[in-house]
Amino acid sequence: MSPSTQAMQRDDTQNPAMLWISGGEALWNARAGKADRSCASCHGDAKIGMRGVAARFPAFDKTSQRVITLGQRLDMCRQGAQQAAPLKPESDDLLSLESYVAMQSRGMPVAPPQDAGTRAAADKGRQLYRQRIGQLNLSCAQCHDDNWGRKLAGATIPQGHANAYPIYRLEWQAMGSLQRRLRNCMSGVRAEVPPYGAQDLTDLEAFLARRARGMALETPGVRP
Repeated sequence: MSPSTQAMQRDDTQNPAMLWISGGEALWNARAGKADRSCASCHGDAKIGMRGVAARFPAFDKTSQRVITLGQRLDMCRQGAQQAAPLKPESDDLLSLESYVAMQSRGMPVAPPQDAGTRAAADKGRQLYRQRIGQLNLSCAQCHDDNWGRKLAGATIPQGHANAYPIYRLEWQAMGSLQRRLRNCMSGVRAEVPPYGAQDLTDLEAFLARRARGMALETPGVRP
């Protein structure tokens, strides 16, 4: 990140992601569904009730018996507690609500759960991270472990830490999820791109959370 992008992220009056944060706060307090309940009806003030939650996702969910992302957890609450229609993946509403919840953990260390289910998903994600894919026959590790700091098409290759999502990317002129970024990379190496919510993407997220353990959560991040 350039100094100007870092400054944009640090200053909430200049961070464009704060528009989504405002929308997420409104959704948190809005009643929805047949139950006519809001997120706040169950969890109260997000600044208190959601503190530290985002730092612990992805995590194994006992009900569905799989590892889920924070966005998926929010949608499960929406369908269960509120009896409302799920929010579409990568929709502004879901990104806004996820960003608002994640912001309550800003500055806290990434702390993925250590239960067997989450560890197993992270192990699968580690294999996917190192697996060569696509017509270009490249893996995530070849860029973000072996060549970080070098240039690719004029842009600096980052280490690929995922501790700021959802993020506002200047390239997108919008907020986006980690799965959007992963899918972009897969498309870039000319690989088959899995749909949003695919377990491979969630497993990759679980590994990236393990890889970023201890780093401060930066949501809402800003990137080039």
